[in-house]
This record gives sequence, structure tokens and C-alpha cells, in this order.
Amino acid sequence: MRTIGYLLIGILFGITMFKSEAASWFRIYEMFQFKAFHMYGIIGSALVLGVIMVQVIKRLKLNSFHGDPIVFNPKEKSIARYLMGGIIFGLGWGLAGACPGPMFTLIGAGFPSILVVIIGALLGTFCYGLIRKRLPH
Repeated sequence: MRTIGYLLIGILFGITMFKSEAASWFRIYEMFQFKAFHMYGIIGSALVLGVIMVQVIKRLKLNSFHGDPIVFNPKEKSIARYLMGGIIFGLGWGLAGACPGPMFTLIGAGFPSILVVIIGALLGTFCYGLIRKRLPH
């Protein structure tokens, strides 16, 4: 039953991404050229909502669906880690015209060429798993 709930949430997320044009290559292209505020507004709204929700979870000490307390572990601060990860993510996003969330939305919207990008993302994830221990974390 839980799987059906996750599937419905994923479908709702996909519809929202498509209708808000967050999965549109043209919107992403406009963003990287600083020609439109549309994508910055979506990303900024998600960031603000995320910060608010984390604070609500922390202050109300909410539990997960399983009843376990939600714990936010502090991350190790490392400039190299975030700089290199951000550069790689940004280059992939710019070259593909889609970040991981909208990639699956684009399949549902009828753009089968995005499968090349998804295969590349999966191969990149696999390669990261192979060399992870040798990277600066």
C-alpha cells in the first residue's frame, strides 16, 4: 500500500514539474542565460519551503511515517566537496537540459530521447560508486 502512495506522490510531482515548465529545456536555457526569472522563482520557492519545513520538523519534533524521530545529522563542511559536486552537477544539468527530477517527467511527457541522459546519469552514479573511496569527502 505504501508503494501506491509513493507512486501517487511521484505522479503529482511529475505533473507539477511539467505544468510549471520546470522540465522545459527552453526554461532551463533561459535560466542559464539569465534571461528569465521563472526557474529562479521555482528553485527559490523550493528552497524557502524546504527551510520552513525543516524548521517545523525540528521545532515540533515530528516523527517519520514509521514512528521514528526525524534526525538531521550535520554534514561535514568541505569546500572541495561542494565545489566539485556543484560544478559536475551544473555541467550535467546545462549539457542535458534537465536535472534528475524532470528527467523522468520528460519520459512521461513523451520525450524518449531523454533516455540517453538517464542512462548517462545511471552510468555516472555507478562510476561514482566505484571511485567514491578515493574522492575528497
